[in-house]
Amino acid sequence: MENFIELGIDIGKSLIAAIVVLIVGLQVIKWLGNKLTKVMHKSEIDDNLKPFLSSFLNIGLKVLLILTVVGILGIDTSSFIALLASIGFAIGLAFQGSLSNFAGGILLLLTRPFAIGDTVETNDILGIVKGIKILYTEIHTFDNMVIYVPNGSLANSSITNRTKNPTRRVDFKFGVGYDSDFKKVKKVLHKIVEKHELVFQEPEPFIRMWEHGDSALIIFVRVWCNTEDYWTIYYDITEQAKEEFDKAGINIPYPQMDVHVKK
Repeated sequence: MENFIELGIDIGKSLIAAIVVLIVGLQVIKWLGNKLTKVMHKSEIDDNLKPFLSSFLNIGLKVLLILTVVGILGIDTSSFIALLASIGFAIGLAFQGSLSNFAGGILLLLTRPFAIGDTVETNDILGIVKGIKILYTEIHTFDNMVIYVPNGSLANSSITNRTKNPTRRVDFKFGVGYDSDFKKVKKVLHKIVEKHELVFQEPEPFIRMWEHGDSALIIFVRVWCNTEDYWTIYYDITEQAKEEFDKAGINIPYPQMDVHVKK
């Protein structure tokens, strides 16, 4: 009876200690979670990553707390650790693709090769980024389709961010006939780019002959502008060049071939 009473007292002490550690540990985890949330709110961490980090820390600390409580109760924790490792390994095999996308999402949120609202091109997909999730990125194409790109493949692909920089260069190639007055062509093109209010005059617009083509002289034009004005300038100058060439009598030749017949 004395041994039984002594054993009961020891178990009671361990149980009370475990309950106290559990209650205090949960309160400490809650306090740390709130502290982390405040710190992340003031930091520059991506908003999509903040809830994940909070949940990850919360789960990790609770697992450590459970192992501590089990150890206080006198239970061998090595079996629990082995069980958790086995479960983690099985989950890793079952969700191998999802884990790859998960890791890719973390990498994208940390390295930030693009942000929501950027126009990106990757894997033959061109569109505007509308959402960066943990497993996939949502891209809206310009013909209003929605494409969900797995973050695993996205993190391992080359990404062209067309709107990351505030300015861009617009390139044009115009073909004119070999009988055209080159100086006149340059003057007309200079007039077009100088009059356009969205085109930067510094850096100075670049207009030079690019090559002697098979059917035409190719004139190369480069101008700089704000990124959001890229397509407006591209379409405007393309249309205005046709109008001004017609007014100036500058010929835009069709592809042609001279055939010499020998008798």
